[in-house]
Amino acid sequence: MEILKSYRKRIDILDEQIINLLRQRYDVIEEVGHLKARENIAAVLPERIDEVRENAVSQALAKGLDEAFIRNIYAQLIEHSCAFEEEIIKKMHKKDLS
Repeated sequence: MEILKSYRKRIDILDEQIINLLRQRYDVIEEVGHLKARENIAAVLPERIDEVRENAVSQALAKGLDEAFIRNIYAQLIEHSCAFEEEIIKKMHKKDLS
């Protein structure tokens, strides 16, 4: 399908950018996880979860994207991010106990 080649290339480039942005996001989450462990802050802060999700939905709607789709993506992203922070906090607390 030669006719699709240039489109596929553009999508591949965008996918790489998305992955790079996710890596950067998780680098920040790792820093936050360490900070929360040091300061005894809970990994899951419901008000922040709501803020992140609603901010994403608002931005998505402004750009003509589907609200349900963005809510779904961000539900998964937030769930995984919180689990990652919890893992960091547990590891740091174990380390402090040893």
